[in-house]
Formats: sequence, structure tokens, C-alpha cells
Amino acid sequence: MTGLSVRGWATGVGAVLVLVGTGTWAMVRPADVDGRLWGQVRPVIEARLAADSKGSGYGETVPGFGARWFCRAEALELAEYEGQVRAGVNTLCMEYGVQDQALVGCAGGRYPQVVRLERVAGGGYRVVSRQEPPDGAGHAEWTETNFGVFAAYEAEDSMSSDGLEAEARTYFGLPPDAPVSDC
Repeated sequence: MTGLSVRGWATGVGAVLVLVGTGTWAMVRPADVDGRLWGQVRPVIEARLAADSKGSGYGETVPGFGARWFCRAEALELAEYEGQVRAGVNTLCMEYGVQDQALVGCAGGRYPQVVRLERVAGGGYRVVSRQEPPDGAGHAEWTETNFGVFAAYEAEDSMSSDGLEAEARTYFGLPPDAPVSDC
């Protein structure tokens, strides 16, 4: 009888360890993203995001702000096949200007997106299409349909604007500790 309870106890402990190990792997699993490829397509994606955002912010209408869009993309999924790339990304774009030696944040948005790129002569890439979820109803369904299970979950993660603020301060020639205010 004692041997049976020890065996039962050992089986239970083993099952718990498997569950804990599986849960930990799911939480910290490495992204399935090719770093070399991401290094090539990320700047292209971010430049396209910034270009497509032009004209959509309040700051661009205010004389003297010199407002400009700054964008960042984080890879959720990345696949390449025969010169075509499908990038599932989280994106954050912020519009910044400058007034009285302070950075002024006027507009911004964060969306998961599917960006398709193709290889061009010289080895670079160009964006051929971008898709983002609809606002409001349909957002969650679109994300689940267009991303794998892990990526759909990660697409809901927030993104910090700290890096974009630093980039904007540098662009506008402001000191690293210049304050940020709203439009």
C-alpha cells in the first residue's frame, strides 16, 4: 500500500512538472523570427508606415511645429517564400513636433498589421500591401484570422513610445531629457 501511494505521489509530481514546464515554454518561447530577414525588412516597413501616416495628424496642420511621423514595428510572425515576405507585425506610429524646446505629441496609433513585401533588384525589399484590422467590431476576429495563436495573443501587447520619443528628440535636435507635452 505504501509503494502505491509513493508511485501515485511521484506520478502527480511528474504531471505538475510537465504542466509547469509547458506553461513556462508557452510564456517565454522564442519568437519564430529570422533576425537577418527582420533586419532587412523592418526599416522598409517602418518607412512605409511613416509615409502612409503623413497628412493624418493634427500636428501637421499647426504652423511652426514641424510635425513628423515616427513609426516602430515589432515582428510577431515572419515568413519568406520565393522572394515574397509575409510579416505579421505590431506597429506604433506617433506624430511629434516641437514647440518651446519641448517635444509635442499630437497623434498616434497602434495596430497589428500584415505587411507583404517582395524582393527588388539589388537585394532590398518593397512593401506591396498592408492590412490592418477594422476599428471596433471585427478587430479581434481579424487578428485571430490573420495571425497564429501565439502572435494573435502577442498582438494585444502594448508598445512603449519611449524609443520613438528618443528618435524624435534626436531628429529635432532636442536634448535627451526634453519634456514631452500633448498638442
